[in-house]
Amino acid sequence: MSEAPSTGRPVELRHLRAFLAVAEESNITRAAARLRLTQPAVSRTLAALERHLGVRLVDRSTHHLALTPDGVAFRDKAAAAVTAFDEALDSGRLRTWPLRLGHAWSAFGPYTTPLLRAWQERHPGTPLELLRIDDRTAGLTRGEVDAALLRGPVDAPGLVAEVLFTEVRVAAVTADGPLAGRASLALADLAEGPVVLNTVSGTTTADLWPPHARPAATLTVGNTDDWLTAIAAGRGSGVSTASTAALHPHTGVAYVPLDDAPGVPVLLARRDAPGHPALPELAALAREIVARGPTR
Repeated sequence: MSEAPSTGRPVELRHLRAFLAVAEESNITRAAARLRLTQPAVSRTLAALERHLGVRLVDRSTHHLALTPDGVAFRDKAAAAVTAFDEALDSGRLRTWPLRLGHAWSAFGPYTTPLLRAWQERHPGTPLELLRIDDRTAGLTRGEVDAALLRGPVDAPGLVAEVLFTEVRVAAVTADGPLAGRASLALADLAEGPVVLNTVSGTTTADLWPPHARPAATLTVGNTDDWLTAIAAGRGSGVSTASTAALHPHTGVAYVPLDDAPGVPVLLARRDAPGHPALPELAALAREIVARGPTR
């Protein structure tokens, strides 16, 4: 239940750090040890934050604490605020402010190397850091990156994105399995057996198949590495984009063209707020490189 927001003392950074520690540890005692505070001090700090916001952030009704829906929504905002504060005080970044570009897998596909090389040539004073973060927005909503290369629709609030190009989908099957030798496959071929789905950062869901032809079974994983391992082990097949085949080769996985699956848009996303001053240059260079076409 929501409470009336407090108009007393303002929220301080320590309130956000305490909340994030509790959110990550799911336990007041462990959070207190991590922060080098007493358990009562952490409890009081968390309660003060909740009073100020007028909402419950943590459900204390079970032994292992869990975030309420309001707590889940507030976590990304708190993390972004703490990250921004810490970076503002990082003296090493004052001279060269890196531009952090997140991705969940496969980066910019065939344009990855051209983008990195062109950026280094044109903007040597601003390092471009390419960071893989297994998260649907590649760390963008949590403030871990300044921009992100994302695949598929993005409905996270507070983000703006532009489509740079569209990738075709491919099937990923066990290298020594019966589907590996086929010239091409259809979604129905994959639905006859288990399908491995990366539910954290992937774009494929059971909705890719028609309602009457969904996969017989699904196996969920949390990142690209586990997705590849499961397919190589013969636990199922998968669907991804063409750049995965190029950038994530695996001896146990064969990539086969997929005839009847729609393409996946590749987006450049950023927060809808003032950000790194070099973001317009990054977007312009990304568009330029896509217009040139992939290098051979």
